[in-house]
Amino acid sequence: MPKLVTVLREGYRFADFRSDFIAGLTVSIVALPLSMALAIASGTTPDKGLVTAVVAGFLISALGGSRFQIGGPTGAFVVVVFNVIAVHGYDGLVLASAMAGLLLIGAGLLRVGTFIKYIPEPVVTGFTAGIAVIIATSQIKDFLGLSLENEPAEFVEKIWALGEALPSTTVQTLLVAAGSLALIVYLRGKRPNWPGFLIAVVAASFLVWLFGLPTDTIGSRFAGLEPSFALPAFPDVSMERLVALFPSAFTIAFLAGVESLLSAMVADSMTGRRHRSNCELVAQGVANCASAAVGGLPATGAIARTATNIRAGARGPIAGMLHAVFLLGFMVVAWPVTAYIPLASLAAVLLVVAWNMSEIDKFRHLMRAPLGDRAVLLITFALTVMVDLTVAIEVGVVLAAVLFMHRMSEAVEVQADLHLVEEDVSDTSPREFVPMQEYELPPGVAASLIRGPFFFGVAMRLGETLDRIGATPKVLILRLRAVPIIDATGVSALQNMIERCERNGTKVIVTALQPQPERILGDMGVLARVTRAPDFAAAIEMAKEMVKTE
Repeated sequence: MPKLVTVLREGYRFADFRSDFIAGLTVSIVALPLSMALAIASGTTPDKGLVTAVVAGFLISALGGSRFQIGGPTGAFVVVVFNVIAVHGYDGLVLASAMAGLLLIGAGLLRVGTFIKYIPEPVVTGFTAGIAVIIATSQIKDFLGLSLENEPAEFVEKIWALGEALPSTTVQTLLVAAGSLALIVYLRGKRPNWPGFLIAVVAASFLVWLFGLPTDTIGSRFAGLEPSFALPAFPDVSMERLVALFPSAFTIAFLAGVESLLSAMVADSMTGRRHRSNCELVAQGVANCASAAVGGLPATGAIARTATNIRAGARGPIAGMLHAVFLLGFMVVAWPVTAYIPLASLAAVLLVVAWNMSEIDKFRHLMRAPLGDRAVLLITFALTVMVDLTVAIEVGVVLAAVLFMHRMSEAVEVQADLHLVEEDVSDTSPREFVPMQEYELPPGVAASLIRGPFFFGVAMRLGETLDRIGATPKVLILRLRAVPIIDATGVSALQNMIERCERNGTKVIVTALQPQPERILGDMGVLARVTRAPDFAAAIEMAKEMVKTE
């Protein structure tokens, strides 16, 4: 059931429409330069980015399982789209996008959405950071205005070629790019609510036109371009071609599924709502098929645009649908002005996008994780940059699975050596834990018991704990004596829960940590944010004192 139906059934008033109208207009202003920049970086024309944002963006909002999801082209697709067009041509991309759409529809109907959320965080962060590096290096040529006829596709060769071409740097282009970048960074720091991307692009376009600066623009590189929703030529379909394109189609489907669900989860954390993952996958599949049908690019949920939509006051999916309508209006009415947009300013926009995608803080945080998680992170990152995105995902997931199996074998040994502790274990049944109901919790205090290895496959369940508790408690006791091991994704889930508690004014007490979780949580800075207790009884006494001081 699409969230649009749910919202309309709840009752949709004019005040809701007014809020969605403002939010849709706000996010369209953000999406306008991004859609064109991402299309150019993908090796195609800027109009295809806007076509994608209009068609796919409308359908993702109308049919999706999230109230606030904004869909369109994203940085995650730049690398795979560029490679598909380079090897198979644009008709190959159309076919791969349609195949990816069908894969997503099938995944949603088979209810695979729940399992996609369990992709380990080091894998996601590793290939996302790798994509960010590739996007950043792909923009150096336009940022500096280099004279480079045939830019190599391979990373090492590209860096070498860019280095050799540095003497051809165009000063005017560099000034336009650097000025755009500086303005975006300044506005983000001083005026975060202003549309920095659009302001920088408009300002750069005006200055280039006013002073006649000799720098490449959309008009000079794509002369005579007119946006169109005409159906592209039907691609050549054969079994041999389908087999050749399947890895790319799978990568597009994987990226669309993972990024859309991550974006929906971010929206949930910002609003307290819950998305429908399988409905979201079906919507992504339909949107990608439709985008391919009108000559667009692959699309998925965009985290930054979705967050902008929420902060702008969106009430439901109609905001996302209106964002697509506003972009369509721009294409119909104001398309000729895009000819004056300098490519250097769009390069600056994409450098900021790449920086945001890199999630450098999360990368550094994961580098404090256990050795196995660090290895998965770095190997996935290196393969993404140096080899291929599909290979990076496959190897990363396999390595994470092997690491998990190794940890499970360790967990069995740890559990076999557990000592009997009076608080949690009875003498007659070493595996039977005393139910929490036998303890009398004071008013305003809630408790949650976590049993077993806390790894990436179960980390998402922690986020449901506060939802099950109901009313926001003043103190939350997390009983972790039965957790023998924890990995980086488990730590991340625990951090998210602690941050949610902090926002709600709930204090967290952690009891009875085993050696491995204690070491990992200490190394990754989590223990400094909570209160520790030696056992559950002591935690209850501490909670009573905390409630009294409220």
